[in-house]
Amino acid sequence: MQTQDAPTEFLIRFWPWFEANRKRLLGGVMAAIAVFVVWYFITTQRAQKAIAAGQAYTQLELNLPPTETVQQVADAFLKIASDYPGTLSAQRAQLQAANLLFGAGRYEDAQAAFQQFLDANSGSPLFAAAQFGVAASLEAENKLDLAAAAYRTVTASYPNSPEALSAQFSLGRTLEAQGKLTEATGYYQGVMRAPLAGSLASEAARRLSQIQNQIAAKPSTKS
Repeated sequence: MQTQDAPTEFLIRFWPWFEANRKRLLGGVMAAIAVFVVWYFITTQRAQKAIAAGQAYTQLELNLPPTETVQQVADAFLKIASDYPGTLSAQRAQLQAANLLFGAGRYEDAQAAFQQFLDANSGSPLFAAAQFGVAASLEAENKLDLAAAAYRTVTASYPNSPEALSAQFSLGRTLEAQGKLTEATGYYQGVMRAPLAGSLASEAARRLSQIQNQIAAKPSTKS
């Protein structure tokens, strides 16, 4: 009697089990297909949404009417943020609106706009930039204690961000304005030692020299 080969033997054993569980297996396959279709649809929609948001942002930047007011331009960027939530371009648009308000000298409005970004976009790669914007707005409003605290948040929480070095320099400037010269010196020296500080290092060195001259000019309190 000829021995059956392994594939045939496996099929003979497997087929009764398959017949007994066919409905359950087919149901599982259909469910898996449905999950895949939903996942593919959502992924595709997100990709299309991100592309559309990027195009809208670029078009707005390239076609800004010269007669528009700062508020009108800021509102146009905020509309992109509203129309394409969850995309990086929407976050960039929201941040750009805040930057426009800051550039126009509307520091309280800018601070509120930067803070709104922070409240709505936790974990965003632009979070450090928005936090820096809050700090700069507070400094411009002459709220120096709050500004210093906000700059410290950037330097401590986002030390590797592009804004960290500027925050360190700005913190030194804020402390200098408060008369905390020794503390400001430490931050200026940190900027000067940074490999990529560039012109910021030169400005830090200039301010450090001024502080040292001020300290040297103070009358000695020793008897």
